[in-house]
Amino acid sequence: MRIEEAESRLRRRLSESLPGHDAFLELSGYKRPDLEAALRQDPPPRESAVLALLYAKDQLAHTVLMLRPNYDGVHSGQVAFPGGRREPGDTDLVATALREFEEETGAAPEEAEILGSLTPVYIPPSRSLVTPYVAIAREAGPFHPDPHEVAELMEVPLELLLRDDILKRREQHIAIMGRTVEIPYFDVRGHVVWGATAMMIAELRELLR
Repeated sequence: MRIEEAESRLRRRLSESLPGHDAFLELSGYKRPDLEAALRQDPPPRESAVLALLYAKDQLAHTVLMLRPNYDGVHSGQVAFPGGRREPGDTDLVATALREFEEETGAAPEEAEILGSLTPVYIPPSRSLVTPYVAIAREAGPFHPDPHEVAELMEVPLELLLRDDILKRREQHIAIMGRTVEIPYFDVRGHVVWGATAMMIAELRELLR
């Protein structure tokens, strides 16, 4: 898929009602708390944002995912879009997404344009409400990832994310449930992409198809 085609589709679809996560969650063996219930919590969940940056590489539309290092935390070793928690100096969540992208990847794409946002995702283990933003830039790099936060950066063609054969299932222990269930995930070059990031990718796939 060329970057012009991806941009055209997303500009149109992001101005309409979002598909949400219901279709993907029907494949899962567990239900996530709905957003309204999450927002009623006291104290409220922490605000976070991630950035799905689309850019041209070898004349095709790409995005970048990151593999987090192994550490003592709930997101250890997981694949995600660059992003993180909102800080007091962030004017809004768009600023959070752009700041975190630059801090984690070492790249500050010139003239990156926010096209819109996907459906927010509540992550119970970290009590985070994550807003995914979609942006477009003609170039993304060069990348200089922060080794403390990024074990590997993956530049992924959108065509790969749209393939049906990358959607698979496996058994996964869900800590918050205290049991193992069968979950859907995306196999991205041998990496298991599940949970919140898989929900974001699933919605992005619907918008691009």
